[in-house]
Amino acid sequence: MGGLILIGVVFMIIGSLVSSRLKSKFAQYSQIGLSNGLSGEAIARKMLEDNGIYDVKITQVDGQLTDHYNPLDKTVNLSADVYHGRSAAAAAVAAHEVGHAVQHAQAYAALKFRSAMVPAVNIASRVMGMANMFLMFGGVALLSQNNPMGNTLLLVLIAANVALALFALVTLPVEFDASKRALNWMETRNVVSQREHGMAKDALKWAAMTYVVGAAAAMANLLYFVMIFLGRRDD
Repeated sequence: MGGLILIGVVFMIIGSLVSSRLKSKFAQYSQIGLSNGLSGEAIARKMLEDNGIYDVKITQVDGQLTDHYNPLDKTVNLSADVYHGRSAAAAAVAAHEVGHAVQHAQAYAALKFRSAMVPAVNIASRVMGMANMFLMFGGVALLSQNNPMGNTLLLVLIAANVALALFALVTLPVEFDASKRALNWMETRNVVSQREHGMAKDALKWAAMTYVVGAAAAMANLLYFVMIFLGRRDD
């Protein structure tokens, strides 16, 4: 249990540092207006139209950096700073989220696989939530003993973490591809200047890093339980 806590603390610190850097970059680039004066909403609408997508709605949502694409109702959801923003940061985020809409329209394989995994990931998350409570209230002793019940519990934890780790890993190509589509489109359509393109690229790089940290943390948790299980078999 101590090892699991250590993993959690280490990646919580790393994640916090990356998140802080992302917010700093977004704040910095939000102060620099786009030369074309377009808002994030206008950028998103233009990119959708250029890709022949007319059945996706653009909406405004509460919060900061809460931007996302919802494939279930086909909505590009932009935070107020991005929706109304007329900066390199707003353009980068808006185009990135439309990148996901383009993936959806083109049946991008990694996005389809990630969407198909959502039910399994929801179950795995609930399993881990219950397992963490169990481990906190005496379940560690069960894991420390080489017995059938402990082995079963470990296999359940490993299965749950396999689902979570796989989901985190497949998220990486989905996010990187959406950023690539966004940056290529902005450059091809001359939506941003060369300087603004560089700022957009930097902002999206730090956004992607949050997913890299998440994937690394998921893999570390999986390896932790696998090592415990293999160690028990050697006893």
